[in-house]
Amino acid sequence: MTGEHQTLALLLFGVFVAVTLAITTWVSRNRHGSAEEFYAGGRLFSPMENGFAIAGDYMSAASFLGISGLIALFGYDGLLYSVGFLVAWLVVLFLVAELVRNCGRFTLADVVAARMRERPVRIAAGTSSVTVSVLYLVAQMVGAGSLVALLLGGTSGSAQAWTVIGVGALMVIYVSLGGMRATTWIQIVKAVLLMCGAIALTVLVLVRFHGDFNQLLRSAADRSGHGSQFLAPGLKYGGDWTARLDFISLGLALVLGTAGLPHILSRFYTVPTARAARRSVVWSIGLIGGFYLMTIVLGFGAAAIVGPDAVRGSNAAGNTAVPLLALDLGGGADSTGGTVLFAIVAAIAFATILAVVAGITLASSASVAHDLYASLRRKHAKPRSEVAVARVAAAGIGVVAIGLGLLARDLNVAFLVGLAFAVAASANLPVLLYSLFWRHFTTRGAVWSVYGGLVPSLALVLLSPVVSGSPSSLFPGVDFQYFPLENPGLVSIPLGFLAGWLGTVTSSEPADEAKHAETEVRSLTGAGAV
Repeated sequence: MTGEHQTLALLLFGVFVAVTLAITTWVSRNRHGSAEEFYAGGRLFSPMENGFAIAGDYMSAASFLGISGLIALFGYDGLLYSVGFLVAWLVVLFLVAELVRNCGRFTLADVVAARMRERPVRIAAGTSSVTVSVLYLVAQMVGAGSLVALLLGGTSGSAQAWTVIGVGALMVIYVSLGGMRATTWIQIVKAVLLMCGAIALTVLVLVRFHGDFNQLLRSAADRSGHGSQFLAPGLKYGGDWTARLDFISLGLALVLGTAGLPHILSRFYTVPTARAARRSVVWSIGLIGGFYLMTIVLGFGAAAIVGPDAVRGSNAAGNTAVPLLALDLGGGADSTGGTVLFAIVAAIAFATILAVVAGITLASSASVAHDLYASLRRKHAKPRSEVAVARVAAAGIGVVAIGLGLLARDLNVAFLVGLAFAVAASANLPVLLYSLFWRHFTTRGAVWSVYGGLVPSLALVLLSPVVSGSPSSLFPGVDFQYFPLENPGLVSIPLGFLAGWLGTVTSSEPADEAKHAETEVRSLTGAGAV
C-alpha cells in the first residue's frame, strides 16, 4: 500500500480509538461500581439500543472479512456461512432470549445453577464460557493482524504481532474501565459504521454491474477459474464424503452455536424485561439479515472485480478481500478515491474487531469473576470484589488471546469462529436447554453435559487437520491428525447432549422438581426475575 493509504487509514483508526476511549472514560466517571452496573450496564438499555449492540457483537471480523473472503475464493460454498450465521437467530429468538433473561442475572451459569448445586455447575459452565470466548477472541485477533499487515504493505510478521498486542491492550482498557455500559455504546457506534460501510460498498458493486446481479455472478464465475462450478455446491465441501460431513458439521455448529455464545447471552441481561430481550432480538435479526445479504454481494464482487488469485495472493485465507475490493471500487491503488475508500473500510473493519473483542472479553471476565472466583471463594466474594477480579481477569484473558492470535494468524477468521461455535454448541447449548426444559435434569447431568461437550470438541480439534497433518495447519511440520473433519460439531454436539442424559439417569441424587417448577414459572412469566 502507498503512504497515503497508510496515513489516512491510521488517522481514521486513531479517530475511532479516540472516540471509543472518550466513551469509556465518560462512562467510567458516571458509574457507581456495582456488579449490576459492570456486568449488565444497570439493565437500562432500550430494545432498539440493545438490538444494535447485539448486531454489533455478532457482526464480527468473521462476518465482514472472513465470509466475504470465503465467497470470493469458494463461491457458493463460502455463502453457506452467511446462511448458517443468520438461521441461528431463530433458535435464539424462539428458545433462548426471553427464558434466559427471566432466569439469570449475568451469565449462563446463573440459569443452570437456579435449580442445581451451585459450585460444581458454576465451575463447569464458567470454564466452558471462558474457553469459547478465548477461541472467539483469537479469530478477531487474526482479523486485526491480517488487516494491518495489508495496510502496512505486506505480510510483515512484526506488524501483525504488534497489531494483535495493541488490540489486546485496548480491549482490556475498554472492559476494565467502562464495563458493560461503555462496551454497549461502542457496539452501537460500530454497528452503525459497519452497516453504512457495507451499504456503500454494496451499492458501488451493483453500480459497477449496472444493477444486474446475474452479470455479477457470471463475471465472478468467469474470473474464478472454475466456471459454473463456482456458483454450485461442492467447490470446498463437495470433494468426498469427508468434505460433505465437514459441511454438515459446520452447519450444525453455526446454527446451534449462537445460542451458547457467552457474549450474546450476556446481552439479554442489559434490558429491563424479557419482553425487551425478545424485541432486542427482532431488531438484531433485521440488522444482521440485511448485513449478511450484503456480504454475498461483496464476496462475489471481490471475486469478479479483484479476482480470487489477487485475494489469495494478499492473504491465503481470503481475509483481505473486502479492503482490496474497496481499493478497486474507489478507482485503484494510485487514485484518491481508492485511497479514501480503502482507508474508510479498513478503519470500519478495525472498529469491528475492537468492539467485538471488548464484548467477548467482558463476558469471559464476568464468567471468571461471577462463576469461577465466586464459587471457589463464596464466603469472601462480595459484589465489589467480584468486579475487581473481573478487571484482573480481563487482563489475563487478553494475554492468552494475544498468544493464540499470534499462533493462528494464517487461518481464515470465519473458519476460526466456526470452531468457537462448535464448542459453544457442544458444551453450553445442551446444558442450557436441559436446564430450561427437562424436569428430571440433575447436577451430575449438568456437569457431565458441559464437560461431555467441551472436552471432546477441544480434543477433536487438536486431532484434526486444523492443527497438524496438512500444509495449511497450525503445525504443518508434524502429523498427529487422527480425526478427519475440520469442524468437530457433528460428533461433539451429540456427545454433549448424550453426556447430559447419561449423567442424569445414572445420578443417585433425585432432581429437585420444586425448583424446576419455580424455574419454569419464572422463565415463562418473569415472576421473580431480577
